[in-house]
Amino acid sequence: MQLSIIILNYNVHYFLQLCLQSVEAAIQGLDAEIIVIDNNSQDDSCAMVKKKFPNVKLIENKENSGFSKGNNIGVKQAKGEYLCILNPDTVVEENTFKTLLAFAEKQKSLGIVGCKLIDGNGNYLPESKRNVPVTKIAINKALGNSKHYYANHLKESEIGKVDVFVGAFMLLKRSVYNEVKGFDEDYFMYGEDIDLSYKIKKAGYQSFYFGETSVIHYKGESTLKDKTYAKRFYGAMQIFYKKHFKSNIVFDALVFLGIQSARLFGGKASVEKLNFENYTLVSNTKNEALKSKLSKPVKQVSNLSEIKDRTQVIFDVNCISFQEIIQQMETSEKNKNISFKILPKNANFILGSHSSKSRGELVHF
Repeated sequence: MQLSIIILNYNVHYFLQLCLQSVEAAIQGLDAEIIVIDNNSQDDSCAMVKKKFPNVKLIENKENSGFSKGNNIGVKQAKGEYLCILNPDTVVEENTFKTLLAFAEKQKSLGIVGCKLIDGNGNYLPESKRNVPVTKIAINKALGNSKHYYANHLKESEIGKVDVFVGAFMLLKRSVYNEVKGFDEDYFMYGEDIDLSYKIKKAGYQSFYFGETSVIHYKGESTLKDKTYAKRFYGAMQIFYKKHFKSNIVFDALVFLGIQSARLFGGKASVEKLNFENYTLVSNTKNEALKSKLSKPVKQVSNLSEIKDRTQVIFDVNCISFQEIIQQMETSEKNKNISFKILPKNANFILGSHSSKSRGELVHF
């Protein structure tokens, strides 16, 4: 088998449903499998997978075992030569895996292949490519300077060597994953992707950022402005440094101060409310149930070029490919006050997010 897609889920039923639709479309023509590990969700995620995606291998954990352990459980069941570690709140294009596998096959001593991640409004996410957070970089990051934390030697749409990738999307050989013993289970949440990337680098493999392919990643938490995230992030960094670098009192003190400053000054990042005048439904099928549910007028179009400003765009996957959706999101003018939602196939809900600092919005109809 060529590819195993590993998706760890925890209480994101509807985003998982959309993700699986995009993944199933993307593995057409490939010898591939999809493995979903559920960390004891309470939102009927497992029932949905069993009903709507019978070909998906579902592993139901009886407890929330964390990101590292959950993914390791899934990988143990995988049969593919390659693995794709994928978050359930992502959307991939129909050609994502074919393109990246073709690139991977041409590389020697391949580590990880990452790609360009965008948020639910088409904005580039800088964590798509990062540097190893050595002490100086980590300290600057803690003080709010992320210039060297991210791999800025490459542009967003370029291809090149990068050391660290985010766990939302990682493509690598199963043999390499097993050689470095996968995700370190000392990390419960955050830091495990940095650790895996660094272990692979130390083992002599070369990782690549492939910026010509984009994947949506709906982010639901703010960054260091959120004190809970900051506490977890700094805690993960403590684990990372104790494992890979010589720990010292000064660095531990800086970590402590970082956590305390987040407690004092951090908070939920405010999200600007979108000011739009109407909805634009991109579909060739009438959907009166959806139109009656929405609070503002709905204009229906069949051509993407007809989308105007000050609107919330709803893409109907029954009529439009994921590739077209992602391309439209990336090329839309960000100053036109446009946001996006997606209507999955055969679904009675739309979902999306216009900010990487807020949880996605779900509308049932």
